[in-house]
Amino acid sequence: MTASRRPYRTDLSDARWALIEPILTRWRADRVGLGIAPIQHDLREIVNAVLYINRTGIPWEYLPHDFPPHKTVYHYYALWEKDGTTEAIHEALRRRVRRAAGRAEEPSAAIIDAQTVKTSNNVPESSQGIDAGKRIKGRKRHIATDVLGLLLVVLVTAASVHDTAGGRYVVDELAAHRPDVVRVWVDAGYKQSVIDQGAAHGIDVVVVTKDPDQRGFKPQPKRWAIERTLGWLMLHRRLVRDYEADPARSRTMILWAMIDNMSRRLTGESTSTWRTTPTNTDIICQL
Repeated sequence: MTASRRPYRTDLSDARWALIEPILTRWRADRVGLGIAPIQHDLREIVNAVLYINRTGIPWEYLPHDFPPHKTVYHYYALWEKDGTTEAIHEALRRRVRRAAGRAEEPSAAIIDAQTVKTSNNVPESSQGIDAGKRIKGRKRHIATDVLGLLLVVLVTAASVHDTAGGRYVVDELAAHRPDVVRVWVDAGYKQSVIDQGAAHGIDVVVVTKDPDQRGFKPQPKRWAIERTLGWLMLHRRLVRDYEADPARSRTMILWAMIDNMSRRLTGESTSTWRTTPTNTDIICQL
């Protein structure tokens, strides 16, 4: 945050910025080494602006004027997606959270689930679909998490893509990029082909079924962690509905929500460090 403006609730604290800053410092140095023009904006303010969009859900062009220009912020958002910087920040924090929890950096077990959300009117018809089961037109997020609820795989598709089809892709991604994963839990909506796909990769896919006598909601063994993750995503209003024209940008918005979540977890900031001492003008305005 610059000294010229008052902080927003979504701003990074010094402790949270310290987790991200080394990666962006290396990124800046690499660009200078390539002979690219020097960066004109404070990268911490760019990140603050992205987190503001992510948490509040406002359109890019409504970004408050005390942030860098919204086109500049979006440029960095898209650039960091394209060159893998956002992924690198997410992975660095994920590993640190697991170490802090006394676990190995790479998990041996995962959980798979999907979430359908409505889309806005700017989303192309070609990337939307209808989830017949939930009767929602929009997109679907197919995700895998570890037992701490941390993201391992994210796939954004049309809502018409069945959970099973998405599940097979997620299993393939786990096998390709998370070789330590040997067991995966899914719900009863996933068909035999997901189990077979897992077996082909040496992954034991286990279907967690609920008690037939169960009434109302009850956390299911193992699977409750991914349900909590989906709840974390819904705390970020930009994710309550899918506003991104490009599904890849939608995936990146999910990663930033988890970066926000994990940086708070690592620094123990359960509440925002945004409050300032009220000025005399503020007190007069409240009277």
